[in-house]
Amino acid sequence: MGAAMTKPIETWLTDMDGVLVHEEKAIPGAADFISRLTSTGRKFLVLTNNSIFTPRDLCARLRAAGIDLPESAIWTSALATAKFLSEQRPEGTAYVIGEAGMTTALHNVGYIMTSREPDYVVLGETRTYSFEAITRAIQLIENGARFIATNPDATGPSPGGSLPATGSVAALITKATGVEPYFVGKPNPLMMRSALNQIEGHSETTVMIGDRMDTDVLSGLEAGLRTFLVLTGSTAPGQVERFPFRPTQVFDSIADIVPLVTCG
Repeated sequence: MGAAMTKPIETWLTDMDGVLVHEEKAIPGAADFISRLTSTGRKFLVLTNNSIFTPRDLCARLRAAGIDLPESAIWTSALATAKFLSEQRPEGTAYVIGEAGMTTALHNVGYIMTSREPDYVVLGETRTYSFEAITRAIQLIENGARFIATNPDATGPSPGGSLPATGSVAALITKATGVEPYFVGKPNPLMMRSALNQIEGHSETTVMIGDRMDTDVLSGLEAGLRTFLVLTGSTAPGQVERFPFRPTQVFDSIADIVPLVTCG
């Protein structure tokens, strides 16, 4: 590990919410960080476990916050899930509970959406979980469909408080069927590996930046990356030591990381 630490950082992975933006507003230093990556020619990806939005949607959201980057620099759990399924069963079939981010990603890898004997039930994030759709998913899994979920996050934020997210709905389906899903998104290191492959990065020269110990830092660690934790999101300074694993470094915010981005 010591030798790897001395290698220069050539490629960068960073979480989005809590690192670059907070409730639609850019975190100070975020635009400078992305601009620095672009100007130095460093390859990078912005990662999110949220599978609702397409990369185009997310680019527009970031642009509105003053952060400019290409669609190709976004890697979502929906894209990682679609890539995984296309490698497992090329041009297969799926019953999807989710929104445009998930359905578009699956269409783009040649998958067919169906509720008749699909290869997979794919559970993603959605703003309106339908009891009818969840019931159909349970019946299809009982009849042999394989169960995939984009991410294990139990809740998501909203102005009024927590919203049930993919992990909570997955638990409902598991309780009904006795079948556990395979989660593709963080903290599964598979999401990091697929992101690395997208930018032809290598684990020993890549850093993962995140605001959550239990997803960002854990998945980065398990994928063999250096991990930078920022304290602008979910993790408070006093919580870091409570985990049985540690990030490589802790920073107050993304603004402190900008000087570490060097020319290729």
